[in-house]
Amino acid sequence: MRKKRIMIIGPSGSGKTLLANAINGKSGPARKTQNMVYGEKTLDIPGVYLESPWMHKHIIAAAQDASHVLMVTDRTLNRETYPPGFAKAFRVPVIGVITGGEDSQERDNWCIRQLRKTGIEEPYYHIDPVSGTGMAELIKALRTEGKEGNDKWSNL
Repeated sequence: MRKKRIMIIGPSGSGKTLLANAINGKSGPARKTQNMVYGEKTLDIPGVYLESPWMHKHIIAAAQDASHVLMVTDRTLNRETYPPGFAKAFRVPVIGVITGGEDSQERDNWCIRQLRKTGIEEPYYHIDPVSGTGMAELIKALRTEGKEGNDKWSNL
């Protein structure tokens, strides 16, 4: 049986690799991801896979190795990158994550609209992987979402 990981997808520059490093307990600078990176607990998908429509099938196929999907959006980015209803393509729990930038209600509303359009239901998690803000709530959600009596994420 394959080890299930937390799949992290989002546009380039949204903090996916920082988030993956935080979940995996690694520190140090994040480098641009060119290929899918299988970490100890995560599967980091490059932003170009999401930004190129012909690569969406590869994201969906890779989700068979996922226990959860984290769909990341960034407050500082002003472009939509997720196709409408994309979250419905996954058979595992999909969690919306908002990263980056200053805490602005207008920018948060834009991110929330994008996540809803993608097909993700609330709650959404506001995090900053560098400072650790919001990470405890996200880890708690990962432990309980779709748990089915399995304590496989107790080491998070």
